Amino acid sequence: MNDVPKGLPRNIRSLCPECTKVIDARLFEEEGKVFIEKTCPEHGYVKDVYWSDAEIYLKAEKWAFSDGRGLLNPKVKNATRCPDQCGLCNRHTSHTGLGNIDLTNRCDLTCPICFANSNVSGFVYEPSYDDVVDMLKGFRNEKPVSGRMIQFSGGEPTLHPRFLDILRITKKLGFSHIQIASNGINLSDSKFAQECADAGLHTIYLQFDGLTDEVYRKTRGKNLWALKEKAIESIRRSGMKIVFVPTVLKGFNDGEVGKILQYSIDNIDVVSGISYQPVAFTGRISRQEREAQRYTLTDLAWDIEKQTGLAKARRDWYPTCCVVPFTRFVSALKGEETVHLTCHPHCSLATYLFVSPDAKEVVPATEFVDVESMFLDLEKFTYTVPRARWQSFARMKAFNSIKKHFREDKAPKDLTFSTFLVTLQGLMDKRVGRPPEHGEKTYKTLLVGGMHFMDVYNYDVDRVRRCVVHYAVPGGKIYPFCTYNAGPTFRNMVEKKYSKTLQEWRRSGGAGAAASP
Repeated sequence: MNDVPKGLPRNIRSLCPECTKVIDARLFEEEGKVFIEKTCPEHGYVKDVYWSDAEIYLKAEKWAFSDGRGLLNPKVKNATRCPDQCGLCNRHTSHTGLGNIDLTNRCDLTCPICFANSNVSGFVYEPSYDDVVDMLKGFRNEKPVSGRMIQFSGGEPTLHPRFLDILRITKKLGFSHIQIASNGINLSDSKFAQECADAGLHTIYLQFDGLTDEVYRKTRGKNLWALKEKAIESIRRSGMKIVFVPTVLKGFNDGEVGKILQYSIDNIDVVSGISYQPVAFTGRISRQEREAQRYTLTDLAWDIEKQTGLAKARRDWYPTCCVVPFTRFVSALKGEETVHLTCHPHCSLATYLFVSPDAKEVVPATEFVDVESMFLDLEKFTYTVPRARWQSFARMKAFNSIKKHFREDKAPKDLTFSTFLVTLQGLMDKRVGRPPEHGEKTYKTLLVGGMHFMDVYNYDVDRVRRCVVHYAVPGGKIYPFCTYNAGPTFRNMVEKKYSKTLQEWRRSGGAGAAASP
């Protein structure tokens, strides 16, 4: 497959929002924004905003390097079409960056904006302990790079009757980073939070839409602010970390994004990042509603600048894939395969904030590091130095290549080049800085990012073929996020095949016994 197509205007393959058939589409600039337009022979013309700032859009694609290798052992070996022959297939270009496993579709909330739609389905999807172990092994057995990072989701994953057992076996299987996507209700119990930490859980992807009950009544259907605060305190005492996950809908809570950032800085001892998620539309929605509620990654970048002044929209935000030169460099340096986030440049945007020990100084990495020159140097060096010379020169070259782009006089308080290197390693390898695996601590940082999962209106087949966020399901297949939850929506097929009616589930006593293996 060719690397990421670039430039505007550009023809892509997308989906009809009505019948979800693959159709031609066009991306183009109009009045400083990027739009997508397409016409289905049966259902007609559709136009939607794709990115609200064309300049940032074009900057992002500049930082897409060559595609990944995909899997050497794909489950689907002879696929000819995308996105309806998933599993992963031979045409997919990226290995797993973050593996996902839904532990249950049961939930203790009924959220109006939940794509899992768990409480209105009328059935229970809850894989057994043995099924979950098989799915974990599927990620670990991927080649050439085994799955390293895992997230358990749902529904509410903590409701699975063998949740703690699952954490223990995940750690035993060798995953270096274990996290869950949770609403925090059960984690507000400090005893349970500590049990999770003791079982191997590292990070909570905490549903966090704002700082007031008014926001939660709109997005989650009930008052939740006091509970969120209680959960944060329980997680803090347990020693785990939090990444806030706000679902952002224009006109509902887009005015909260800056407050969430400041709250994260104020709690930097326990909060390691924010993953803003602009809402993806499911079901039918009118053009007028889409125009009023559509929120893009560039809306996020501009709102952060306007509401906080801590990061400039056109200077400080880069796509996640910009770090590929660094990870390839580390891979060559160590002589072993490692995870490369070769996702599409328009899947995400992020900025990396360094926070001083007293939390009074917050500095984007771009203010004291020439990140663009550094990554270009690393990319060039990785592919031009003969492998035979790596052992002799690599460490010296690595040190000099990065150090010349580091400006200590502009760095935040007490950030030395040595600490910066360790912190940079920690961005890629979550074990770094986590005792007892690594003795030297990393600097306090906040990874502020946005991940815009696709819907049928803005679907781009080029994006889904490069997805690095993958779902494992019973039976061994693995699906990209945006084929599992959008487009073909394999979630519906999987849950239908592997679910029980409520009556069957109650008779069976849930998923497996409560005893440990």
